[in-house]
Amino acid sequence: MTVTLADVAARAQVSPATVSRVLNGNYPVAAATRERVLKAVDELDYVLNGPASALAAATSDLVGILVNDIADPFFGIMASAIQSEIGGPGGRAGGERLAVVCNTGGSPERELTYLTLLQRQRAAAVVLTGGAVEDAPHKAAVAAKLRKLEAAGTRVVLCGRPPAPDTGAIALTFDNRGGGRELTEHLIGLGHRRLGYIAGPEERTTTRHRLEGHRAALAAHGIEEDPRWTVHGRYDRRSGYEATLELLRRDPTLTAVVAANDSVALGACAALRDSGRRIPDDVSVAGFDDLPFSIDAVPALTTVRLPLAEAGARAGRIAMGREEPPPGGIATVRGELMVRGSSGAPRA
Repeated sequence: MTVTLADVAARAQVSPATVSRVLNGNYPVAAATRERVLKAVDELDYVLNGPASALAAATSDLVGILVNDIADPFFGIMASAIQSEIGGPGGRAGGERLAVVCNTGGSPERELTYLTLLQRQRAAAVVLTGGAVEDAPHKAAVAAKLRKLEAAGTRVVLCGRPPAPDTGAIALTFDNRGGGRELTEHLIGLGHRRLGYIAGPEERTTTRHRLEGHRAALAAHGIEEDPRWTVHGRYDRRSGYEATLELLRRDPTLTAVVAANDSVALGACAALRDSGRRIPDDVSVAGFDDLPFSIDAVPALTTVRLPLAEAGARAGRIAMGREEPPPGGIATVRGELMVRGSSGAPRA
């Protein structure tokens, strides 16, 4: 059954003229009213007019790239690599495609809003980067959006994100558990038995998977984890600094600190230096991701290298139809342990 302008007006409890003004954008409308109208449009899957309806299954030259924080090199590297693969001819009539980077700021609501906007623009492709939010209602809402995008002919690729079953999305997922385990096993192999862990935000899949890998390594070597040894925080330097001071307050005898990512690890190094500890003589430090600055830290940072640029480029090619999706629509991207000067054997 075709949805009409009147149906949208009834759902939003406004006049058809108000709906028209909101959709055409040529007349000022109160923000609350505008949101009600756009919500009704989304819920009813309303298409603007007859000719637009005929084109509903077609796509535009727009490609959306969703990131958590474009200022974070983790996301910036992937976004840049994705964009490099979607530039050049390939759009309608042989023209260029337009890449739009959507910065969610870590907000689940913004993520859904961007997906809705990209659906309305009939984006040719959408690439979602980084971990997902561990919230059942949000997960269901995102899955519903992805199904709508796929049904409209939009290619959806998840890069560094867990699979989204039954959505048609292609997933290039990072092996965060495996990398987390290998990193901690390296420190245990050096002789460390008292390891502090600075985890990311509790609601993120990346946080849970890396922490699970760390704990699996401890369990495999018979090391009982002390609840005091884990602190959660943001994925940034300041969080690493504050969390390290808290870990040292809880247990001054820690001989190693494992950080959720390299930015957090830099903060940990600064806190250790300010506390009079030498790296790695007194406390070893390890990060994750192998961001560009990691090798230039003093000492250079032991970390797990994720092939961010390579994964991003592959996601871009798949999104543009220039590379076949992996078998089953899912590929696991593994990291590589990079052993550098920030880790060493604990003092006897």
